[in-house]
Amino acid sequence: MRFSKFFMPTLKETPADAEVISHQLMLRAGYIRKLAAGVFTWLPMGLKVLHKAEAIVRQEMNLAGCLEVSMPMAQPAELWQESGRWTFYGKELLRFKDRHGNDYCLGPTHEEVITDIVRREVRSYRDLPLNFYQIQNKFRDEVRPRFGIMRAREFLMKDGYSFDADDEASADSYWRMHEAYQSVFRRLGLDFKVVEADSGAIGGSFSHEFMVLAQTGEDTVVSCDACSYAANAEKAEFALPPLPSAQEAKESGGGFEAVSTPDCRTIAEVAAFMGLPPSAFAKTLIYLADGRPVAAVLRGDRALNEIRFKNFLGAAELVLAAPAAIAQLTGGPHGFSGPLGLDIPVYADWELRLAGSWVVGANQADLHLQGVDLRRDGPKIEWSSLRLAAEGDRCPRCGAALGFARGIEVGHIFRLGTKYSASLGALYLDPKGQSRPVVMGCYGIGVSRIIAAAIEQGHDENGIILPPSLAPFTVVVTPMALEGEVWEKALTIYQQLLELGVEAALDDRDLRPGVKFKDSELVGIPLRLLVGSKGLEKGQVEIKERRSGKVSWVEAGQAADFALQFQSRPC
Repeated sequence: MRFSKFFMPTLKETPADAEVISHQLMLRAGYIRKLAAGVFTWLPMGLKVLHKAEAIVRQEMNLAGCLEVSMPMAQPAELWQESGRWTFYGKELLRFKDRHGNDYCLGPTHEEVITDIVRREVRSYRDLPLNFYQIQNKFRDEVRPRFGIMRAREFLMKDGYSFDADDEASADSYWRMHEAYQSVFRRLGLDFKVVEADSGAIGGSFSHEFMVLAQTGEDTVVSCDACSYAANAEKAEFALPPLPSAQEAKESGGGFEAVSTPDCRTIAEVAAFMGLPPSAFAKTLIYLADGRPVAAVLRGDRALNEIRFKNFLGAAELVLAAPAAIAQLTGGPHGFSGPLGLDIPVYADWELRLAGSWVVGANQADLHLQGVDLRRDGPKIEWSSLRLAAEGDRCPRCGAALGFARGIEVGHIFRLGTKYSASLGALYLDPKGQSRPVVMGCYGIGVSRIIAAAIEQGHDENGIILPPSLAPFTVVVTPMALEGEVWEKALTIYQQLLELGVEAALDDRDLRPGVKFKDSELVGIPLRLLVGSKGLEKGQVEIKERRSGKVSWVEAGQAADFALQFQSRPC
């Protein structure tokens, strides 16, 4: 590709509305342009990168024995109503009516559609197993799309679905996809970790996420260096310290007292006023679980694991109560809620059983209670593990210290069981002639998200750093002149590269060399092959590696072979 014929609108300045580095660099490098909130056009340079990721995903899925299909993006409401997800999925499901008044949605995922195909076509155990996939644009109506491609409303996704006769065969399909996904991300040259995860709106018995490790990641990865345990923040478990015996709790004695705390609504404000650390407090959060009020109580310096709490309650939706609702439910204003005397279910984190003296809200304005023992003073409280893992927690498997890192989810696989096949009637006859629901798995990869994650992981002050497996071109040939011996040699090397199958570009634009250098670094081309008169006097050309900055002088006749070997290196 000659850059004089290519469309690459690079930008010198960082766009003001781009928050994270991948968004900034994808705009500056001319990969994407925004059309609407969370909706982007992929320009030629970015599309080349996207297609390379797509090709690797497709190759590995085919190698794993999966069969590619293409399903409609617009899906009829009836299927989602059959599965029960028409209301459960929430407002992210973009619903609309066709000209006949029929309800449809834009597909964020395709469990219902693929299950409908199987229920129509599969009759016998002899038709199984099956494993389908597609690579297709999805749409999720995110309430706050952000971070460019990272959290877009429209995105390219590979979604796959396995169908087996029993749990054992389904487990084999699941772990085969587990290995195939690791092959995908290794080939993409990404530093990633596989973690246990919550199944969310997709459902199923258990799942794993594939996280690209990056300091700017929006997810937390909790892992143990001493064993193989790893999970995302919502799924992460941790070892609980020994709880006091019932006798110890009974003998805690004493009582609590009211303390005036004028205008102190937050934990930080009350802690500063009373001269105590936030860990001395038990905060009470009022939620609505499917419209039903509940209270969650945890240590003042801890964060509630809302996913775990929602799952514990068996709720489809969990939202914080509004201040007016809190005042009505507790009898006091927002900021002074406490666990005692409430007429709603109260759930407290196990950690609060480790000590017998906490400061809590009094459900009255400007008042807190000190010396509260929830074991003694809250007889109706139910106990559970409600908080997120934190620094200092120990591994639930081996007891070693847990570590915390940031990650970007790029893949997620699920054991679905019969959640969809049973509700949609996807049945088969077993060898005894008995009708059984097929057992399913679901496997997703955010193909467009991979690009953003790779850039978050690979960049510097000059721009994007991509491995050859993802880069738009492996090498750019940059002549210092567009005429004479320099131009002729550059053109010759460029033709040799193409003949060898090297993904090469020729920067034949009539621009200053410095501008060309900056563009090649910005867009993430791994090799820059510089042809200049001084080098040619010695029969050499300069090759600079983007990632390491290493400069090599290579005989002009061997330059194409050098680039071919570089392109063939494993990531």
